[in-house]
Amino acid sequence: MSAVIPLSAETREEGDVFAPKFDQNGLLSAVVLDSVTKDVLVVAFMNEEAIVRTRESGKVTFWSRSRQQLWMKGETSGHVLNVVEILVDCDQDALVIYANPAGPTCHTGRRSCFYRRLVSEAEDVSALVKVNT
Repeated sequence: MSAVIPLSAETREEGDVFAPKFDQNGLLSAVVLDSVTKDVLVVAFMNEEAIVRTRESGKVTFWSRSRQQLWMKGETSGHVLNVVEILVDCDQDALVIYANPAGPTCHTGRRSCFYRRLVSEAEDVSALVKVNT
């Protein structure tokens, strides 16, 4: 995967060559959904090595921008995200990963990192409402 493959827009969008299009920091977005409920669990970033490790291990690995290092989700808690399927968007700069979570996904102990709803008409100081996840 590390070799840069020049692709036409048609080949990138319609072909079968996996050639991730990373941003200027070498990252792309990854959205992880529960494979059963389809709930969004977490959104994070992956670099080339994170993608390779995820594909090899079957467990979702991300790139931590704050720590500047790889981290396999659940490596300390045991709450790993077991990959079921990885989807690639049209221009190959984002992934959707369906996974089976082995416990809470969020560092707060919640099942999902998306446990609040933004109330559009509310003032920002009271615009977030907790939801069941």
